[in-house]
Amino acid sequence: MNKYTEFAVEKTCELLAIDSPSGFTSGAVRYVKEEFEALGFGATVTVKGGVLVDLGGDDSELGGLLLEAHTDTLGGMVAELKGNGRLRITNLGGMRAENAECENVRVYTRDGNVYEGTLQLINPSIHVNGQYADTKRTFDTTEIVLDEDSSSRDDLKNLGIEVGDIVAFDPRTRVTDSGYIKSRFLDDKLSVGILLGFAKYVKDNGIKLPRHTYVHVTVYEEVGHGGSASVPAGVTEAISVDMGCVGAGLECTERQVSICAKDSRGPYNYDVVGKLIEAAKAESADYAVDVYPYYGSDVEATLSAGYDIKHGLIGAGVYASHGYERSHKDGVKNTLLVLKGYLGI
Repeated sequence: MNKYTEFAVEKTCELLAIDSPSGFTSGAVRYVKEEFEALGFGATVTVKGGVLVDLGGDDSELGGLLLEAHTDTLGGMVAELKGNGRLRITNLGGMRAENAECENVRVYTRDGNVYEGTLQLINPSIHVNGQYADTKRTFDTTEIVLDEDSSSRDDLKNLGIEVGDIVAFDPRTRVTDSGYIKSRFLDDKLSVGILLGFAKYVKDNGIKLPRHTYVHVTVYEEVGHGGSASVPAGVTEAISVDMGCVGAGLECTERQVSICAKDSRGPYNYDVVGKLIEAAKAESADYAVDVYPYYGSDVEATLSAGYDIKHGLIGAGVYASHGYERSHKDGVKNTLLVLKGYLGI
């Protein structure tokens, strides 16, 4: 699986370079669709904006399998044009001001311009602000400082910036010689890369899958309703391939694949979790089973929408989720192995 691990990481890095906060995903969607098509698989863009891919496979008494990942990320939106020429923003998804401070951003206007800037604390100079350390970081105590000559609301208007414009944060992607992958938004672009790697493995080896298998790359997961539509007929099981949690009280590391037994919305299907564990053992994948305290997934949105399916969740371990995240190539490989084992190929 080393070849497909490297391919998955390469595609992840390419996708991370395309800004795609929730609600602003057309560039990433175009990339994902074209990449699956380049591998020889049919891919369509749903009305909602996701990418639905048919990996083929036999009809099976088990029914079809849907693999879900998402390409939307955290980000921001312009909420106010301030009189000092700065921007107040509101978060998209779970973006936190505490760990977004001092990050570079791109502001996308509706007329096609892109402006660079930085999220800074209001009055950010330590040599001037005696309350610097005591100020709670929120999106009301921080502001976007544009790299433009802008000192008034009129200046912002003249740049074409309006309330509702999208603010994308620089992912700062790096892959180290030791195999670590560091970037914002590994949640969940790393999993999209993994599914592209899995599709390449199926294609290169001429595998006919033992059950009809689909991929749905969703675009609204970070705001809670990504997987709530577009489940193909005949699907009886859906597995979210999303980030695995790494943190206090959990077993998983960045070098493992995490199998989630329960998250904040409840338990995953007992039988599916059991089969995922069996698959990990059969493929000698390094895995951990964990309970995530603050988490929700695409496949739970699928269930909430009323689809009659069984559900599961796996993913490469990701440290510092919703911040500057870190995973490892070993976690990617182990996730690919579980997918391979689950389908028995």
